[in-house]
Amino acid sequence: MDDQLSASSKSESSDTERLHQLGYAQELHRGLSRFSNFAISFTIISILSGCLTLFSYGLTHGGPPTMIWGWAIVGGLVLLAGLSMAEICSAFPTAGGLYYWSAKLAPGKSGPAWSWFTGWFNLLGQVAVTAGITFGCGYSIGEFIYLVSGNALWTDNRHVVLLTAALLLIQGLINTFGVNIVSLFNRVSVWWHLTGVAVIVALLFIAPHSHSHQSGSFLFGSGGFDAFKGLSGFAVPFYVFLLGLLVAQYTFTGYDASAHVTEETIDAAVSGPKGIVTSIWVSWIAGFILLIGVSVAIPHFVHGFSVNIAGTKYTSYAQFSGGVPWGNVFVYATGKVIGELLVLVVIGAQFFCGIASITANSRMIYAFSRDGAVPGSNYWHHVSKRRRVPVRSAWFGAVGAFILTAPALLPGSSGSTAYAAVTSIAVIGLYVAYLIPVFLRRINGSAFTPGPWKLGKWGPVFGWIAIVWVVFICILFMLPTVKPINADTFNYTPVAVVAVIGFAGIYYAVSARKWFKGPRIQGSAEELAEIERELSN
Repeated sequence: MDDQLSASSKSESSDTERLHQLGYAQELHRGLSRFSNFAISFTIISILSGCLTLFSYGLTHGGPPTMIWGWAIVGGLVLLAGLSMAEICSAFPTAGGLYYWSAKLAPGKSGPAWSWFTGWFNLLGQVAVTAGITFGCGYSIGEFIYLVSGNALWTDNRHVVLLTAALLLIQGLINTFGVNIVSLFNRVSVWWHLTGVAVIVALLFIAPHSHSHQSGSFLFGSGGFDAFKGLSGFAVPFYVFLLGLLVAQYTFTGYDASAHVTEETIDAAVSGPKGIVTSIWVSWIAGFILLIGVSVAIPHFVHGFSVNIAGTKYTSYAQFSGGVPWGNVFVYATGKVIGELLVLVVIGAQFFCGIASITANSRMIYAFSRDGAVPGSNYWHHVSKRRRVPVRSAWFGAVGAFILTAPALLPGSSGSTAYAAVTSIAVIGLYVAYLIPVFLRRINGSAFTPGPWKLGKWGPVFGWIAIVWVVFICILFMLPTVKPINADTFNYTPVAVVAVIGFAGIYYAVSARKWFKGPRIQGSAEELAEIERELSN
C-alpha cells in the first residue's frame, strides 16, 4: 500500500513538473485516475444521448440503414482523428488542449493566430454540445411525462426549453462542488451506460413483441431506406444518406475532454491519450449494438397495421418517426411499465453526460481565459480556493448553452430543426478545433516532439485521412437538412459558424493581434510555486 502511495505521489510530482515546463502552475486539484479520465470522455460521447436524441432525425434521413452503416463508417474515421489528437495530447498535457497545441505546432510566427481561432471554434463547439446534450435530455423528460400521463404538453418547444434551463442549473451546481464529485458521477456513468445498453437491447430482443422483429433488409438495406424514403423532402438517396451521418458524427464529440482535464489527471501524458482513444472505440462497439437493438424493435406498419402508445395511434413509419420514437419503441416492445423504466435509464445517462460536458467546457474556458483570450478573462480565470475548480467558467458554459437553445422559442420554430442545427454547430465547431492542431502537426513536423504515447509511422496516414474527412463534414452539415426550405426549417448552422468566425476575426484584427501572443507563461518556477502555495492556504 505504501509503495502504491509512493508511486502515485511520484507520478503526481512528475505531472506538476511537466506542467511547470509548459508554463503553468498546478492550480487545479490533481486527483483523477486513468479510468476517471476515460470516463469523462466516454460520458460526454454518451451513446444513450447522441444515438437516441437524434434517432428521429436519423429515421427521417434514411432510416436504420443510414444510422447503422453511418455509425460503422463514421466511428472508424473518428478513431483515426482521435488517435491523431491523442499523440499530440501526450506531448502537451494541459487544460488548454487544442488551442495550446495549435500555438506550439504552428509554423513561424503564426502561432497566436492559429491558437486564437482554434480556441474560439473549440469554445463554440463545447457550448453547443452542452446545449445539444441537455436539450435532448429535456426532450426525453418530456417524453417520459407524456408516456406516464398521456399529457403531451411537456413535449412542446417552450416546455422543453424550460426543462433544459432547470437541468443546466442543476448540472452547473454539481460542477461547483469539486472535481471529486464530478469524477464520481462519471465513474457511475460508465457502468450506467454499458449496463443500460445491455439491458435495453436484451429486453427489446426478448420482449413480448419479439415475433415482430424487423428484417435484415430493414436494418441494413433497401427495406429500411424505403420505409422512411422522402420524409426529409429530398429525392436524392445519397444526399439523404450523407445528411444522416450527423447521428454518428454528433455522438462522437466531446472526447477532447480527456485533454482538458489532464491538469487534474495522474500520469497525464499517458492517461489523457488513452482516455481519448479508449472512449471512442468502446463507444463505437456499444453504439453499434444499441442502434441495431432499437431499430430491430420498430413496429411494422404494413397492411393497415397500427400501434397505440400513450393514447396516440401510429399508422405509418412517417408518423412514428416524429417526436421521440425510441421511447415509443421501448413502450411498444416491452410494455408500459418496463418501457417507462428504460426511458428513465436513458434520461439518467443524458443527465450524466450534461454534467461531464459542463466540466470539460469549464476547463477549456478557464484555460483560454488564463491566456487572456476571452473578454473579461480575469473574471473567468478564477479558481475556487475551497474546491480548486473554475466555478465561474462552469456557469459561463451553462448560460451559453441555454442561449443556443433559445431559437426553439421563436414562433413557428421546429424543435427538431433547431436541435439538428445545434448539433451541427457542435460538430463543426469541435471538429474544426480538433483537426487544426493535427493539420499543423502534419505540415510542421519539426515543431513536434512526441510524448510517451505515439503513433510512429502510422501518424501521417491517420492524420491526413482525418483532415480530409473533417473538411468534408464541415461543408456537409451546413447544407439544408429539410425540404421545403423556409423560416421554420432553415438550418441556422452557417449563421452561428459565420458569427463566430466574424467575431473572432474582427476581434483579432482590431485588437487581439496586438496583445494575444498565444499561451503565456504564468511565471518563473518560484512564481508558479507561490501561486500554488496561495491556493493551498
